[in-house]
Amino acid sequence: MKIKNSRLKMSKIYQLFLPTLAVIITISIVRFPDEAFKSALNGLDVWFTIVMPALLPFFIGSQLLMGLGVVHFMGVLLEPFMRPLFNVPGVGSFVMAMGLASGYPVGAMLTGKLAKSNLCNTWEAERLVSFTNTADPLFMVGAVAVGMFKDVRLGTIIALAHYISTLILGIIMRFYARDKEITSSASTSKKRESIIFRATGELLRARKEDNRPFGQLLGDCIKDSINAMLLILGFIVLFSVITKIVTITGFINIISPFIEIILGAFGLERSLAPAIISGLFEITMGSQLASTANAPLIQRVIVVSSIIAWSGFSVHFQVISMVSDTKIKIAPYIFARLLHAFLAGFATYVLMIIPINSFESLIIPAFAMSPQSTAQSWLYILKVSTKVFLLLFILVFFISIVIHLIKNLNIISFKVIKK
Repeated sequence: MKIKNSRLKMSKIYQLFLPTLAVIITISIVRFPDEAFKSALNGLDVWFTIVMPALLPFFIGSQLLMGLGVVHFMGVLLEPFMRPLFNVPGVGSFVMAMGLASGYPVGAMLTGKLAKSNLCNTWEAERLVSFTNTADPLFMVGAVAVGMFKDVRLGTIIALAHYISTLILGIIMRFYARDKEITSSASTSKKRESIIFRATGELLRARKEDNRPFGQLLGDCIKDSINAMLLILGFIVLFSVITKIVTITGFINIISPFIEIILGAFGLERSLAPAIISGLFEITMGSQLASTANAPLIQRVIVVSSIIAWSGFSVHFQVISMVSDTKIKIAPYIFARLLHAFLAGFATYVLMIIPINSFESLIIPAFAMSPQSTAQSWLYILKVSTKVFLLLFILVFFISIVIHLIKNLNIISFKVIKK
């Protein structure tokens, strides 16, 4: 009875909190209209300059491949790889590849579609979204390393730390709800049939169930992608305004002492506190403040890496909106983001010990470009994003075939019999 009453009280507090927060934000916008307008424009510029050209090919292309049944085909072939390592179905390989390369929130969007299509259950979806919704290399290398730190080599360090910690996080999250049921797939239901035939059967079955003509399918993919992009725009603008209001109202000064205590425990400079507080809400502003903080370079890079892994409340609400019509709970995702922030910070510390010149050979020129508010920059990002999508699709498809061949490779052994 006491537990029920406490839950009822928490529910009432939560219901009162959101309207109160909305009123405070509205009053703050009215009180500081110029700052709110400028921050909204900055958010719009970030969305149009970086987010839209980087994500649009992945949104349209990934949904098109799902509608055509290609993702189902690769899922059957990659089930033997994804299930033992991450405890998710084989179709999760496509989500992982697209999410790691495209950035927030493509991983969450694709995971939500898998859950709605019954290609994975709720627990598998919660595992999958926890490590596939990541930052994109163009932001980490171009926007952060080149644009903020003015050193492209740091982009390689931040990106490596981000992806290494992502894979570690995925292996850790495989133990989440591990006793729950798993989704049965064609790879486990028809053992005697060749895996290629099973994969082809899944492709044909998915295409038959979808049953939309190609023209309608393409139109729906474009329409859904534009709607999702506009939703992301709303969140970016909103949290750009909130971050600015938090700064000018002095809220950062109130929280800073508590953050400084935590920073001191980890041996980090207290001057990094404003960056962390801003990064809690939105990663671009937090990364910018961290890059210019009065602290040693290694500490600034560690904090930036942790902020990017945390991803900010702006991305968290984007994820909530992407999975809102599923049964996926957000609590495991938030826990995974906290864990990812610590793992990414530690991985960055280890990589920063290595001489920075060692990373020059790993620099990919296509990503080493700071996005600008120009038509040339927009088209360049769109072109790079499209190429990356196509290359990743070909790579995942090739890997799925190789894994199938290795799994079915018969090793012939010879035994010498002594007379």
